[in-house]
Amino acid sequence: MKKCDLDYTQSICDALNTLRQQKPLVVNITNYVVMNNTANALLAIGASPIMAHSQEEMAEMMSFAGSLVINIGTLDSVWIPRMIYSVEQANANNKPVILDPVGCGASVLRTNTARQIVALADQLTIRGNASEIIALAGEQAQSKGVDALDSSDKAVHAAHHLATQNNCSVVISGATDYIVTTTATIALNNGHEMMPYVTGMGCSHTALTGAFAAIGEPTGLAATAVLGIAGEIAARDAAGPGSLQVNLLDTLYHLDEAVLREYIRINLVEDGCH
Repeated sequence: MKKCDLDYTQSICDALNTLRQQKPLVVNITNYVVMNNTANALLAIGASPIMAHSQEEMAEMMSFAGSLVINIGTLDSVWIPRMIYSVEQANANNKPVILDPVGCGASVLRTNTARQIVALADQLTIRGNASEIIALAGEQAQSKGVDALDSSDKAVHAAHHLATQNNCSVVISGATDYIVTTTATIALNNGHEMMPYVTGMGCSHTALTGAFAAIGEPTGLAATAVLGIAGEIAARDAAGPGSLQVNLLDTLYHLDEAVLREYIRINLVEDGCH
């Protein structure tokens, strides 16, 4: 492993240790399908989740929470003002915002709402599948509802555009995961082919990204490595998606630095966005 890759690996291990020491509170405005999944993933890794959707308490919540996760999976006209207000409160309190643009490109409502949140957030991380990232950047994507039909490598150019334009980090989920910042592009090749068959796996990825952002790691690198490695290990003893979901929580709970170092497959693709 090259020195730069070793340095990134060390930063991931340090971030996991810090997260477990600090146990950050993560405010989630997320979708009805995955609230239980994402809350359990956050608890398993050592964070503290709260699913807070009321606009009346959001200013107070963002005054002491570590980060805000917004997931537009079950978007409607009631949720959108809450999301916008919550981003404004995150900005006012200097807190990171993590956006999961679920189904961006599948409808005008989802695409416009996701772009509105991107434009509004001061400290932003975007985590989505390839088709969502491509659509969010204004390029032509292939999707079927919330499912990506594009490979993650096809979204790297769009991620570069989003990162540069919005001074943010973009995480592309896929067979190869990419972390694209304004200074580097990193590839991770962990995970398992069964993971997309568990609903909300990407949403859990976003929630974990929020937990790490709350302790000062906003790139999405640590969350992506942790979930990919945990999924890879959990799949070994899983009979199918049902047992994979249970095994994943147990694996996240027991994950440590030695396991991260053993399993991680990381590669610095390029320095800087071109």
